[in-house]
Amino acid sequence: MPIVAHNDLPALQRLREAGTTIVLPQERAAQQDIRELHIGLLNMMPDAALEATERQFFRLIGESNPIAQFYVHPFTLDAIPRGEKAAAHIASYYEPFEKIRAEGLDALIITGANVSGEDLSQEPFWGPLGEVIDWAWGNVTTTLLSCLATHAVLHFRYNQPRVRQPNKRWGVFSHRVMDKRHPLVGDVNTRFDVPHSRWNDVSRAQFEAAGLRVLVESEAVGVHLATSHDGLRMVFFQGHPEYDTISLLKEYKRDALLAAQGRLPAFPPFPDNYLHPHEQAILLEWRERLLNTAAGQPLPAFPEALVATNLDNTWHDTAEAVIGNWMGCMYQVTHRDRKKPFMDGVNPDDPFGIYS
Repeated sequence: MPIVAHNDLPALQRLREAGTTIVLPQERAAQQDIRELHIGLLNMMPDAALEATERQFFRLIGESNPIAQFYVHPFTLDAIPRGEKAAAHIASYYEPFEKIRAEGLDALIITGANVSGEDLSQEPFWGPLGEVIDWAWGNVTTTLLSCLATHAVLHFRYNQPRVRQPNKRWGVFSHRVMDKRHPLVGDVNTRFDVPHSRWNDVSRAQFEAAGLRVLVESEAVGVHLATSHDGLRMVFFQGHPEYDTISLLKEYKRDALLAAQGRLPAFPPFPDNYLHPHEQAILLEWRERLLNTAAGQPLPAFPEALVATNLDNTWHDTAEAVIGNWMGCMYQVTHRDRKKPFMDGVNPDDPFGIYS
């Protein structure tokens, strides 16, 4: 499923240069009846992660099976404050929600976001996000929700607020497929890894109380993948299968620097199941040098290159498979007119006939 580079978004060019299948409009197969499918990306991530998040999700889409050509439409919420550089990027390459709502989508991805408190309903994006979710529920075949977006929808639509945990759940964790019937996990390993990075959790009991279907779960960190009752309209991730190999390392660097500045109460622990002992020793040495840096002196360089060399990625292949399955499910049941989400004859409460 190659992505069509229908605009000049830098993420598309960078992915094309890195080998992801990105085609130009003039390269589309003119003589074949290849479906155009349009996917929205509501990017709520903070400025520093805005473009990296684009690349992570676009890469997963672009590496899916080539049975359609995808047009990806990034947009964000005006209620999220932005710096000058990110605002310019958004103004140049993102689309207004009003245009996306008028033209319709086949599928939608909603990313996580940084928040200032525990109660999501107090965040400035709460109202606008609810507007997007309400529109998507009635007008988009399937919406994939990442981490905080999952928590927001569980709170907003199902009255199941997330619960603060005593310790941050972060690292790479083993998961097991709990419902093998669903096509989202078809031909996927029954046990696989997923990165997590969150302080809050929605439990399996909460998912089930909301009438949702749990597909993938970890004994260590709980539910990762679940769906709405119909199996497709809403797809929930609590983990981060889109993460790059170094994403957790960059998060460690960010939190360690904040701790050194006194903006966090303590240095972060190492992410679970992610760093080998040698790389942990390198980071401990860097931390000691950081703590011993005199005021006004330059901070020691973060040893990213030394550590990244020996990091393992044990989740990307499965993430690609699940996203490919999601695309296939959407392709199977969506109407050619994307303003009519379900094909004639498909039961919207059970489009795959597995729960009837």
